[in-house]
Amino acid sequence: MSALAFDQIEALFFTPLALLPFLRSVLRASAIPSLLSAPADPFSVFVGKSLKLSGAVAIGASLLGAAGPHIVGAEVERLAEGAQIVMLIDRSASMNETFAGRSPSGGEESKAAAAKRILKQFVEGRRHDFIGVAAFSTAPMLVTPISDHLDAVKAAIDAIDRPGLDYTNIARGLAMALSMFKAADTDLSRAVLLISDGAGVIDPRLRDDLRAEFRKTNVNLYWLFLRTEGSRGIFDPAEGDDESPQAAPERHLDLFFKSLGAPYRAFELESAEATEEALKQIDRLERHPVRYLEELPRRDLSAAAFAVALGATTLLVAAKLGEARPIKGGGGQ
Repeated sequence: MSALAFDQIEALFFTPLALLPFLRSVLRASAIPSLLSAPADPFSVFVGKSLKLSGAVAIGASLLGAAGPHIVGAEVERLAEGAQIVMLIDRSASMNETFAGRSPSGGEESKAAAAKRILKQFVEGRRHDFIGVAAFSTAPMLVTPISDHLDAVKAAIDAIDRPGLDYTNIARGLAMALSMFKAADTDLSRAVLLISDGAGVIDPRLRDDLRAEFRKTNVNLYWLFLRTEGSRGIFDPAEGDDESPQAAPERHLDLFFKSLGAPYRAFELESAEATEEALKQIDRLERHPVRYLEELPRRDLSAAAFAVALGATTLLVAAKLGEARPIKGGGGQ
């Protein structure tokens, strides 16, 4: 429940001054010795009392405004649809190429630029998500932690098309993405969006560690594989008799993801339009009830108090300007 508070409560100590208009009139004293012989005038009595009340209101409202009254901000629990999402984005040098495998020219987009544009659209459509961003090439980098500050998330996505390095160390990138989830938030739906145009070989010593982390964090994994034209795909068999991970890293990474025991889905994408459609599918899949706290800002009441004081003061000034002037050389008004 919202509460009333003051920035400078000391100003309220002077509120007894609001009684001064009832003790002394601001109007000029009459030169007539007595008005008892005049007939009763209820309207004049009403005007006189109204002016005294206006004086009291002008002083009291001015002091109230000076005290800085405001309704304290509060946190309100809301229920919406959303999830906790970590975007793990490949920053290897090949992401700076187009889907055709060449440097962008003319109006062409690199895979990194296309991913940046589409991911920002995805974020803008999910106002109640908690999103974090991490990048990886030779080493992982935390760009922004999981939060509901979506402007910061979009600023982090803006940085993903900066020049990257050659090597794709997916294992360390996944380990960082999983470490960004907090153990206390297990009641929220969680997902990792891996955006990459290639795959690396995961050290066998790290595979069991990653499996254990996926089971512990209970996340959904989506791999958006931005396939370069003419390159090997996720589901393509190895050439010849060589079935090693080095010969077909994308296929073996897909098999490893399927062995995690976590919900997993791979998207093999060969254009920006296909990437946009894949994110629309993920958007539909990752909509779950989520409770969040909305911070209500404080409501300043000083302006309203000063507006009341100004209105009362304007009435007093009008009464003063309309006051009858005594006739020079005469004994009365």
